[in-house]
Formats: sequence, structure tokens, C-alpha cells
Amino acid sequence: MRRLALALMLPAAIAQAGSMNFQPAQSAIAHDITNLHTLLMWIILVIFFLVFGVMFYAILRHRKSLGHAAKPFHENTTVEILWTIIPALILIAMAWPAARVVIAQKDTRDSEITIKATGYQWFWGYKYLDHGVDFKSRLTTKQDQINDYQGNASPKGEHYLLEVDEPLVVPVGKKIRILTTSNDVIHSWAMPAFGVKQDAIPGFIRDTWFKAENTGTFRGQCSELCGKDHGFMPVVVKVVTDKEFQEWVGKKQAEAKAAADDPNKKWTKDELIARGRSVYEINCVACHKADGKGSGPYPSLAGSKIALGPIADHLGMVLKGKNAMPAWNALSDTEIAAVVTYERNSFGNTVGDALYPADVKAARK
Repeated sequence: MRRLALALMLPAAIAQAGSMNFQPAQSAIAHDITNLHTLLMWIILVIFFLVFGVMFYAILRHRKSLGHAAKPFHENTTVEILWTIIPALILIAMAWPAARVVIAQKDTRDSEITIKATGYQWFWGYKYLDHGVDFKSRLTTKQDQINDYQGNASPKGEHYLLEVDEPLVVPVGKKIRILTTSNDVIHSWAMPAFGVKQDAIPGFIRDTWFKAENTGTFRGQCSELCGKDHGFMPVVVKVVTDKEFQEWVGKKQAEAKAAADDPNKKWTKDELIARGRSVYEINCVACHKADGKGSGPYPSLAGSKIALGPIADHLGMVLKGKNAMPAWNALSDTEIAAVVTYERNSFGNTVGDALYPADVKAARK
């Protein structure tokens, strides 16, 4: 049995050495997927050599130059039964292990930690439902490397387009349930090393799971074509020990408490503009550019009807979205008030008014 297992895994090992196969498996499901892939490839190879072997033998041994003449025939019940039953048995043999793996992929029972992953254009938001931790995970690859038209940017690192400011942190050996959804279009949360790929669909909650076998940092990407910056939406998971995870959770909870806005604070317009600038640079600059001139299907904010029009319409656009503009209702009341105020008083816009958190809270109802 051991020799058979080694023989089955030989093609996978050879391909892995040349970086032509799956990423090294880091979970039981990923191992199952790799073994299933190898098994099916062996079945396909056997069928390939049998079919083409018989075909080439018939062509070479029964060709006209050897004196053979074509014999017309019509229907053969035995042959027709065989070429129906044999492929059906092969499909059943392939479907049985495949179904077992697919069912195991969907079994999220007895999970120890539940995390909600929300796709945005174009980054991921994570909420640890058991720990009260909530953050966004954004690409940190420098723009001069991405837009290196002159070839003068700093050298691209090993993890080009696969590096983020806030990775998803989980403990090793714990069953992690991932709930996926989306704020705008269809995304897909994929982590090949764990054998995970789950679509994130607006208005729906889908789930998947993994249990990492080893500590380390593992990288994937959104695997659904979700817009112009689809390639800039990495998934990074950092697997740590249980002690390190508890320390990280405590730190994040303390940071969240310190950063929380005082609901009773009375904001001035200048304070909102200053806060709105940082909110804009984190969430809006990818589409509307740093100077507010817009990019592709995303209109310019400089001198726009929305930014210069009624402030209620401007707020509605941010909260509900329209066409290519996604809804940003996941931002806090203060963040939305600040970014709307900033947009109405920047990029040459001089409306002079301000939106306050209480106004946003009322508009959500």
C-alpha cells in the first residue's frame, strides 16, 4: 500500500518541484484535494493511453498498404452497450471520491472561531464575530511599482500584489468558519493552501472553513473578476499559536476601543474635513483619484453635481451607491459625515457646508 501511495503521489511531487502544481497543502481538505487531483490525473492518463493505443494500433496494423480493405458495418449492440457502461462506471469511480471531498468542504459544524469576510471594491473586510474585532485588509504594494511605466520604480518583492496592511490572523489547529458576503459585486475568497474558495455574493451569506496545520503566512487572491482593480485584492492569512492569537485579539480590542469615536463629540467643520481626508484616501482614492478627477467609469468629484448639489443627495449616493458606485454603508456615521464634508470642500469645491454624524444616523433609518 505504501508503494502504491508513493506511486500515486509521484507526478504531484515532480510537478510541485517545478512549481506547476497546487500550493503545498496546509490543511486536511487541501491534502484531500491534492490527492484527488492526482488520482483523477492517473485515471485520465490511463484512458488516454488505452484509447490512443488502440486507435494507433488499428491504424498501423490494418492500413491499406498491408493489404487490408475497409469493411462497412452498421450497428453493433455489444459494442454500444460496452461504450455506454464502461464510461459510466469510470464516471462513478471518479465521482465517489470527489463527492466525499466536496461534502467535507461544506461541513462547517463544530467550528471554533467564526469570521465574516466582506468583499469590497477592492479589499476585504473582516469581522471576528466571537471577539468583537473588525478591520479592513488592503493591498500595500506601492503605486509606483504598479504603474511603473518608465521602469524606474523600486524592485518588485517576492510578494508583489500579495501584501496587505492587516492580514487575517487565526490560531493553528483550530477550525475556522468563514462567512462570505459582498458590499457591491461578486467577489471570491480563495486560499489555495487551505483548499478554500468561496464566492462572496451581495445580499447572501455563504460559508466555508479551514483548519491550518502549520503556523506561517499564506497568500491567495480574490478569484472572481470583480472590476478594474480585481488583481489588487489579495487574501493574506497569518497562522499563529493560540497564545499569540489571544495576545493579538487583546491588542486589536484595545486599539478599537481607543479609536472609537465619541458619539457625544461635537465636531467642527474643519475637524470633519481633516478626518474626511484620511477616510477618502483609504476608501475612495482608488476610483476617484487623489485630486478628485475620477477614473474610468467613476466620475470626477471636482465640480460635480453631487458634490455641489444638495447635501442629502450626496449622502444618499454614499450610503446607497449607484451604477458603478458601491454603497459605503459599512463605514461609521462619523466616517461618512467626514468624507462627505471633505468632498464638498476639496478639489476646488467650495460649498462651505458640513454633514454631521447625527445626520447620517438619521438617514440610515
